[in-house]
Amino acid sequence: MNRIPPAIVILGQNSLSIAKKISAHFPGSQIYGLIDRTSNTDINFSNFGETLRELFATETPIIGICAAGIIIRTLAPLLSDKRAEPPVLAVAEDGSAVVPLLGGLHGVNDLAREIAAALGVQPAITTTGDIRFRTALLSPPQGYYLANPEDAKTFISNLLAGAKVRLEGVPSWISESNLPIASDAKLTIRVTEKAMVPTPDCLVYHPQIVVVALTKLSNIEPEIAVSLVQQVLENAGLAAASVAGFFALKDEMGNPALEAVSQYFKVPVRFLNLSELVELDSIEFIENKVAQIALTAAGANSHLIESDRPNALNCAIALAAEPFDARAIGISRGKLAIVGTGPGGAPWMSPEVKEILREATDWVGYKFYLDLAGTLREGQKRHDSDNREEIDRARFALDLAASGKSVAVVSSGDPGIFAMAAAVFEAIDFDAKPEWQGIDIRVAPGISAMQAAAAAIGAPLGHDFCVISLSDILKPWEVIEQRIAAAAAADLVMAFYNPISKQRIWQLARAIEILLQSRDANTPVILGRNLGRPGQSVRVCTLGEFQPEDADMRTLVIVGSSQTRIIPRKYGDVWVYTPRRYEK
Repeated sequence: MNRIPPAIVILGQNSLSIAKKISAHFPGSQIYGLIDRTSNTDINFSNFGETLRELFATETPIIGICAAGIIIRTLAPLLSDKRAEPPVLAVAEDGSAVVPLLGGLHGVNDLAREIAAALGVQPAITTTGDIRFRTALLSPPQGYYLANPEDAKTFISNLLAGAKVRLEGVPSWISESNLPIASDAKLTIRVTEKAMVPTPDCLVYHPQIVVVALTKLSNIEPEIAVSLVQQVLENAGLAAASVAGFFALKDEMGNPALEAVSQYFKVPVRFLNLSELVELDSIEFIENKVAQIALTAAGANSHLIESDRPNALNCAIALAAEPFDARAIGISRGKLAIVGTGPGGAPWMSPEVKEILREATDWVGYKFYLDLAGTLREGQKRHDSDNREEIDRARFALDLAASGKSVAVVSSGDPGIFAMAAAVFEAIDFDAKPEWQGIDIRVAPGISAMQAAAAAIGAPLGHDFCVISLSDILKPWEVIEQRIAAAAAADLVMAFYNPISKQRIWQLARAIEILLQSRDANTPVILGRNLGRPGQSVRVCTLGEFQPEDADMRTLVIVGSSQTRIIPRKYGDVWVYTPRRYEK
């Protein structure tokens, strides 16, 4: 039973030690720090209200190490449906008080108890039912789902007024409480995996013990698969809320039908190796393999249940002995994100890239680029490699993702421009490993070096332009010469990547020669070096003045077109832009 890691929000550096103590107790949590007032936090923010409201809207648990009042005033406009409220707590700066504020239906009191225990204090819980009965009927523990929360308020009020309750199929978290139990009571608490219609005098809790194994889904459309699973559960009389997870063999990874079923029922889909399956003696009513999957996932003391299955669906259902975390069984569908950090560090990264880096289990990349990506959170692994090992790096990342990991392949700039995205797809294309086919692959764009250089000096890419790498490691120099000549003849602005290196010392000089054959010597040239990093410089010269020694391997070169113009500025600097209108 997985829960969303909390966001721990601090407004001053004095709160950092308490924040770290709390964060250590919640794997995957992030510390948010107010910019200019905090340092060494996971995420910086400048607007407290916007940050808190965004976290609240995405149902992220919030632990604010600040006064309760500021949290209440900030979130008050969003309070409309308590069923949708994530846990929100206020913690004193010195850790002396833990106050649950919102999210009673989503375990805020339990979260407060955990934090208080970590800090060695008592939580300030004010919920009468929790205090008197030593249990939270509105927010059951992980692995249990309350089917009728709309009846719970009146139900608890009746208990507080003196009514008694009868228990049916009740686990320890209820039986060990201080509830007033009587066998002839009019109120009932029922824990069952069976589908049923609740009534106001009966709280129904569904334990997540149902395992659904699926195989051979290739010919089933995703929406049909969802409908068929619904039909199977209905035929078996099982509540959808009791499904702990869906399970399949690894060769089904990436199947759209499995993804659709998982998303619809809001539970994970996990994958097992054939070698992991338990041995069966004899099962007559169901195919052995899918039954093995179900029983393997459900664990010891589990059993299969028989149900009518549509002919199109090959599935088996097993009941586990008790609620369990499906994410602890097998592996998840592997994820591979190729991200661009921009030419510099964190300020150049998109929110999408930052989120991917936070959530990834593994970072893969050239050491220098991984350094730019920031620091790892607890539990993440970093895999450095040489900058000239792109294909091997791509293969390594794909194999890692195929094992169920969430991998971030880190490039500088934009990963799709002379970078790792192409290397990953090249490896997939030429190696064609079957286990890579099921990986969830995405490319997250970044700010390219040419964009950064252009923005620093004005708008030299304001009209048609092209991008050419002067590296002849992966393509013949003759091809590069042809493209430079063609782009020059077409009067395109040109951005040159990899202009020079220790191994490439003559190519840039030759490129300048080719350009001067058809382009005026007064054509503006922009040289952007160490963009977004310490020592950044952006210099403008003319094509006639431009010398190869003006650039190095960290320089991005932009050569203007016949239309590109220089605008002198008051104190000696210049702007460079290429008009949107083209005039010969």
